[in-house]
Amino acid sequence: MRALVSYEPGGPDTLRLASLPDPVPASGQLLVSIAACGVNFPDLLMIQDLYQVKAPRPFAPGAEIAGTVVALGEGISGFKVGDRVAARCGTGGMAEMIAIDAARCTKIPDTMPFRDAAAFQFTYETAYYALVTRGRLKQNETVLVLGAAGGVGSASIQVAKALGARVVAATSSEEKLAFALSQGADHGLVYQLDKESEDPKKELARAMKVAVGRTGADLIIDPVGGFAVEPAMRCAAEGARYLILGFTAGIAAMPMNLPLLKSCDVLGINWRTFTLEQPLQSAANRAQLLEFYAARKIAPAITATFALEEGQAAISAFKDRSVLGKIVVLIAG
Repeated sequence: MRALVSYEPGGPDTLRLASLPDPVPASGQLLVSIAACGVNFPDLLMIQDLYQVKAPRPFAPGAEIAGTVVALGEGISGFKVGDRVAARCGTGGMAEMIAIDAARCTKIPDTMPFRDAAAFQFTYETAYYALVTRGRLKQNETVLVLGAAGGVGSASIQVAKALGARVVAATSSEEKLAFALSQGADHGLVYQLDKESEDPKKELARAMKVAVGRTGADLIIDPVGGFAVEPAMRCAAEGARYLILGFTAGIAAMPMNLPLLKSCDVLGINWRTFTLEQPLQSAANRAQLLEFYAARKIAPAITATFALEEGQAAISAFKDRSVLGKIVVLIAG
């Protein structure tokens, strides 16, 4: 089989298209012919050894896939050859085949294209876990989404709207704001620090307060970190939930008097650990998301696709944070 392989730590240019032996499914595993692989910001971190989990080399990047079951290991029940599945694989997605534990696989409807299924799990399940399981989102609450044009951001907009919330999108450019609004956000703003201001963070906080409205943001989805943390916290409502999903702008130090004054919960969102430690709740979240998808309340915003041999370029797109929505590597089918 062909695979895009990381043999040494480095950027996307270090990846090599290689011919490898076809994998053989062990007991409890499925052999899946991969049709599509979703690409995510952690893939860029993983190949540089900058992610929180380091994979033994050599490995193919790509943590979420969709395809067809072509063989079964011993002890498999509930799956058969020919089943269409999506899977959370961690690594190995940018390859033509993968042997993967059946517990990491989910059957997908015949009406769901492989490209949608491959772009569905990480962003939507993270968004739902953040908003509902951890954030306790209620209908008609206001959700402020930072990095709203990215994969998690756009998924958070769609899921929050499906649950009856009001959504304010915050992005780093007018182009990204237009995209976030196209995903269903009710209102938004472009966040930039005004270097001419005496206190640029407070100036940005004022702009965020205007955007979210007088009562403030009940939930804040933050995959950005960095300079955006303090201004976003300043526009939180009383009893708000501040959800930390990542640090694309760097790890920030938060003034701890702000959550105290607002009686605000600051919650870390580690979806990976949740899926491993609470598989039943994770499966229930996934089932609800598939219902939303079937009802056309949510749909992956795939803005670019790449062939396997273009996988370097797919991952490179995350280097300058210019990706809108989701991108997918199409491999077969």
